[in-house]
Amino acid sequence: MVDLHAKPFHLDDDGIGWVKDTLASMDLAAKVGQLFCPIGFTDDKEQLAKLTQKMRIGGILYRPGSGEKVQETHRYLQETSEIPLLIAANLEAGGNGSAVDGTFFGKQLQVAATDNTEMARRLGVIAAREGSAVGVNWAFAPVVDIDVNFRNPITNVRTFGSEPERVARMSKAYTATVQEHGVAVSIKHFPGDGVDERDHHLLTSINSLSVEEWDATFGNVYQECIDAGAMSVMVGHIAYPAYSKQLRPELKDTDIMPGTLAPELLNDLLRGKLGFNGLITTDATPMAGFMMAMKRETAVPASIAAGCDMFLFNKSIEEDFFFMMKGIETGILTVERLDEAVTRILGVKASLGLHTKKREGTLVPGLEALSVLKCDEHMRWAGECADQSVTLVKDTQQLLPISPERHKRILLFSLGGEDGLFKSTNIAPYFISKLEAEGFEVKIFDTKNFDLRAMFAGVKAMTDQYDAAIYFSNMETHSNQTVVRINWAPPFGLDMPWFIQELPTMFISVANPYHLLDVPRIPTFINAYSASEQVVDAIIEKLLGRSSFKGINPVDPFCGYWDTRL
Repeated sequence: MVDLHAKPFHLDDDGIGWVKDTLASMDLAAKVGQLFCPIGFTDDKEQLAKLTQKMRIGGILYRPGSGEKVQETHRYLQETSEIPLLIAANLEAGGNGSAVDGTFFGKQLQVAATDNTEMARRLGVIAAREGSAVGVNWAFAPVVDIDVNFRNPITNVRTFGSEPERVARMSKAYTATVQEHGVAVSIKHFPGDGVDERDHHLLTSINSLSVEEWDATFGNVYQECIDAGAMSVMVGHIAYPAYSKQLRPELKDTDIMPGTLAPELLNDLLRGKLGFNGLITTDATPMAGFMMAMKRETAVPASIAAGCDMFLFNKSIEEDFFFMMKGIETGILTVERLDEAVTRILGVKASLGLHTKKREGTLVPGLEALSVLKCDEHMRWAGECADQSVTLVKDTQQLLPISPERHKRILLFSLGGEDGLFKSTNIAPYFISKLEAEGFEVKIFDTKNFDLRAMFAGVKAMTDQYDAAIYFSNMETHSNQTVVRINWAPPFGLDMPWFIQELPTMFISVANPYHLLDVPRIPTFINAYSASEQVVDAIIEKLLGRSSFKGINPVDPFCGYWDTRL
């Protein structure tokens, strides 16, 4: 039974009545439709109406576009859906997760580097205000994973760091703030990413902590957020053998499933031990961590039978719908369990007041609401977060501050930052323009049109031409990559820093904070965590000595190696 009076629903009798009446009015196909939250790539109204009227989906995540276009699409989706939709967005870094013209406040690791809980609250305010402006009511955030393993290629800057206390404190602040503004959060990725060095987009990854270690770290973070009223939990395709075997000693290794298919983790641990009463959603089910664990025909209904309430994304929604219906026919999924899942889905909708907004026609606001996107207050906050977060990891050569008088001629190496699908925005040109505006002469090292003879020209040829070298790196984490490491340009590592004993050299990363692993002896190293103009502005102020470095290390940038501290 679902207690709709209790946390996180807190429904009154009218809200509970709407949930019960709506559930009673639905046929089997309508109930099954509510389980699905597909991803939307098109604004074609015929295709959208198919989702809302034929499939009768329960929610959707529409990829970011312009605020006006996204708002228009969300309005059409809500108008054509009989039951109001949960409309989701990845609001991990600000309003840009719902609209490309929204505010990029900063990656979660940047927020953590301020060690200022108010910054986590501001991130939540911006995410909720700007998400709501385009019709979003469900944040797939915060990421409450702990960045235990610096080799993990997907957690990294998306987390609040490696210290469980800080992760819990900031996750709780984000959670409470977003939900105070009428948007449901989805804390993710249960049972916890960041321990394995692999990505569950590519395989079923593993949380290898002991039960005692998990209780003191991930378990405490989840408990804090659940106690703060988190409405939903997103479950990763991450297996957790220690707890699975403690809860079900009879399990063989071959029987251990990712969290999305593990009833002992969902029911005994999440609902039982942690007391979570809200909505459980899978992570994206086209991910290999889900696909490789079980035949999809079985896995689709088995995920709901195991304890998930909503099914995120599809290979083919028509096929997955068929698999879900067939699973009910074959007994994999019972109607009683289906009703429980749909009750929780409707309960979240009622808790957000979507049923009332549907009657009032206010599910999606008017165009005037878009004025909040990148408003002055939000952009000012982003600048303040940048100022407080940029971190001087080391300056053993005492190079800083630099000046055009002493370091006028700069050789700059730009790493990463390619534009395109799953690539970071190329912020290096902005950084270069800011240096030049301060009076520096910047020469960009070109690895594609390089004269090999220059490699054998000797040390003096370089020191005669340049006063300092800067590496500017924007190698960001993203889905479906196995590592975030520097691969030096061929042949012979053209752009590697062989000259650190000959020329003052610094390394600045606006993404991955762990590059000292590959450049351990570079004597001046700065982490900035996010590729934005506000962050670059803050870096320039600090390089020139006009502002102090205020950021703290939210992770171990030395990666546990002694030589990285030299």
